[in-house]
Amino acid sequence: MTFMSGITVNLTDEMLAALKLPPEQAAAEFRLAAAMKLFEMGRLSSGAAAHLAGIPRVVFLTRLADFGIDTFTLTGEDLDQEARFA
Repeated sequence: MTFMSGITVNLTDEMLAALKLPPEQAAAEFRLAAAMKLFEMGRLSSGAAAHLAGIPRVVFLTRLADFGIDTFTLTGEDLDQEARFA
């Protein structure tokens, strides 16, 4: 069973003017920003976040730096464990 739902964001002409984007591009930016934040919070995988943003996963991963988000997050313990296998 698949459930689909949509989110509507109402932007005034003033908001669109401040964003300096046409409505379609503003919607894409909102989807990308939401996907980035949800990925950063660990709520979505990179694949799911890319799907939400409507872009390929590889493009999503390359865009993370634009938002100041690390592609991989490792704890000190993770790094120690990885170093043992190097």
